[in-house]
Amino acid sequence: MRIEHIGVWVDDLERVRDFYATYLGAVAGEKYTNPLKQFESYFLTLPSGGCRLELMRVTDLLGKSMVPCSGYAHIAVALGSEAAVDALTARLRADGYQVVDGPRRTGDGYYESVVLDPEGNRVEMTV
Repeated sequence: MRIEHIGVWVDDLERVRDFYATYLGAVAGEKYTNPLKQFESYFLTLPSGGCRLELMRVTDLLGKSMVPCSGYAHIAVALGSEAAVDALTARLRADGYQVVDGPRRTGDGYYESVVLDPEGNRVEMTV
């Protein structure tokens, strides 16, 4: 058994899609739209494969986002080395994203950094 994908509610699909593509190398599939349910989504695949991320949005009849619940606790992505964690953390900080923790070694031995995506969802970057 494995996790196939993680769904995340967002307000701005394209902005969040672009964040994951630019900084984590994610590739987005075609945008899915269900006009009857006012639902839109993108599935994102990370370069390493495995679990995918589904960005989802529901709108009212006027196109206003109606996020039914808030995001997730965090997702964790393995970057391969401490140097990669340091480099991406520095790049995200320089580009104006909020680094909320790290880079650091946690009590349970992870080397990690935590940043917020454009809508405040936590992205944990680890080795």
